Amino acid sequence: MKRVVFIAFVVFIASSCKAQITETRNSLYAVTSATPVDAVKWTDGFWGERFKVFSETSVQSMWETWQSDRSHGFHNFLVASGEKKGKHHGPPFHDGDMYKWLEAVASVYAITKDKELDKIMDRFIGCVAKSQMPNGYIHTPVVIVELNKRLKSLAEGNQADNTVVGTAVGTGNDGAFGNKLNFETYNLGHLITASIIHKRATGKTTFFDCGVKAADFLYDFCMKNPDELARNAVCPSHYMAAAEMYRETGNKKYLELAQRLIDIRGSVDGGTDDNQDRNPFREQYNAMGHAVRANYLYAGVADLYLETGEAQLMKNLTSIWKDIVTRKMYINGACGALYDGTSPDGTCYKPDSIQKVHQSYGRPYQLPQSTAHNETCANIGNMLLNWRLFEATGNGKYTDLVENCFFNSILCGISLDGKKYFYTNPLRVSDNLPYKLRWPKERKEYISCFCCPPNTLRTLCEVQDYAYSVSKDGIYVNLYGGNELNTSIEGIGNVGIKQTTEYPWNGNIKLEFLGKKSSKKEFSIKLRIPAWCEKYTLTINGKQAEAVCKDGYASISKKWKRGDVIELSLDMQTKLMEANPLVEEARGQVAVQRGPVIYCLESQDLQGHSIDDIMIPCDATFNVVDAHIADSHIKALETEAIYRHDNTYNGKQYLYRELNKKKEKVKIRLIPYYAWGNRGKGEMTVWIPVTFN
Repeated sequence: MKRVVFIAFVVFIASSCKAQITETRNSLYAVTSATPVDAVKWTDGFWGERFKVFSETSVQSMWETWQSDRSHGFHNFLVASGEKKGKHHGPPFHDGDMYKWLEAVASVYAITKDKELDKIMDRFIGCVAKSQMPNGYIHTPVVIVELNKRLKSLAEGNQADNTVVGTAVGTGNDGAFGNKLNFETYNLGHLITASIIHKRATGKTTFFDCGVKAADFLYDFCMKNPDELARNAVCPSHYMAAAEMYRETGNKKYLELAQRLIDIRGSVDGGTDDNQDRNPFREQYNAMGHAVRANYLYAGVADLYLETGEAQLMKNLTSIWKDIVTRKMYINGACGALYDGTSPDGTCYKPDSIQKVHQSYGRPYQLPQSTAHNETCANIGNMLLNWRLFEATGNGKYTDLVENCFFNSILCGISLDGKKYFYTNPLRVSDNLPYKLRWPKERKEYISCFCCPPNTLRTLCEVQDYAYSVSKDGIYVNLYGGNELNTSIEGIGNVGIKQTTEYPWNGNIKLEFLGKKSSKKEFSIKLRIPAWCEKYTLTINGKQAEAVCKDGYASISKKWKRGDVIELSLDMQTKLMEANPLVEEARGQVAVQRGPVIYCLESQDLQGHSIDDIMIPCDATFNVVDAHIADSHIKALETEAIYRHDNTYNGKQYLYRELNKKKEKVKIRLIPYYAWGNRGKGEMTVWIPVTFN
């Protein structure tokens, strides 16, 4: 008997804060806008289980890490605020990483109203406020140096230095923007964004005041020293931050800042493809360079388009998006193929124009597996870009990629117990690789470059904010999962939704309208039909529904009343996926996908066999089985595969050899890629050789 799961839409009058993860309700060129940060609550199912781990374990575990001697993150704010004596320790971008962590905590608090989390936030915010200089500048490495200079001068009896710390920190050398790799604009951008989310989640302005001061500092500096600021746009989170501050305050100077930040990119002397500033942005039509810097830039430009509607920006973004999706993105939405390499852009085969790139996009179809960099921050940037393009168009091809990134290239960045993290995300891990890569093959609680862990955490703590969108005529259902929604549609009123489903493990979905009042006006429910779904059924009150299908959404419009039931069934098949033949490292191989989830082969499930010796028949059939890894429920796939004997040639390693034809049938199990690496150290591969006989 077919099991039916439910998504229930509950309609009732209620109140809610009116602030979103991206507040585009008033953006002139936005087709959709997100729901308020406290509007959607996971109740059960896949994301309910994950959010419970993030909210009850992860944010607290990371707070402990920040207070430890491993990271020194909070130590630096204690020193900068004058609560503790000492020097700065750790990388210069830890300030921004702590702001990202606070954004995660605020996003959790918006849902749980956990008073202990509120206290933790207040403790950290107090230090930030005391560390920030009167002109709005804050960067603990610089603030601490300035503070210690003044304290030393006072100790030597120079009373002239008995002034407020940081009233006149200059630029250059050890001062503000002395080195673009100090990541000051990156830090300030994440401060501004986190302060906005904190205000929306708590109603407090303590941190928001810090964010406004930081935004004002950036604005003033940009107006006076645009070239200097252009040189300091590394991982430019401040582009998105400036646009969001404009949306939050309505102050047009922040929109002017967002516009100016893009305009000045072409003014950098000695710009690089790695930092996407060799040429002005409006002359760029392909993705290039450092993938985090690139994707943050593209997301920031998309924000600017949502406010200005500049056609040239959308022309650039559309071309860049196509380049990424059709030539440079991994099957799981990951970006950044190369650890290190040479930029293929702008060289014109002239030796003096060839530039080094790192953690970057490569040439079209250059997608290695074992050495794939795929930094989690780059994958998050890809999601952020696609979300903004969806807001601009309402097209489901963008929310398909949002979902792909969440399940397959962001969720893999954190362990199932919520305490450990990856920096890079290769699609293959082999014990036989004869050289050591820069980043560990196992998740760690603390990584020396700690930018990805808090970015992963804040993003996953906010998945619920992407589940629905609202437009002038209805509600978009973007992501499926057990949740409750309470929001409002202009001209229609308040709408509540209860959703219950076992998605992504099956595609059966039920929507039921409940509540005391029926809608007085007609509005649409727009259900995303993923590109991987070849057929679906849709009924209202048990009768076949006539839906208008456009841009990846099935839309049903009517005056909804209490008791109306929508049932959606997405056909979810296990598929063997192949790459373009130009992706050389995937030729003759397949990846396994079921629904939105990409699967992998892990050595723990091979009874001692090597991942190199397994082949999948092209006509393989798969059984879907329940399993648990680290107390987390998953759906595994089992099938019969081919095992090729002896990975070595007479016990010796080889470069070439005569084809080994010895083989036998063997049972294998595949698990979701996001769940690999949670059972100890082992080998893993997404792409598996395919056999046709």
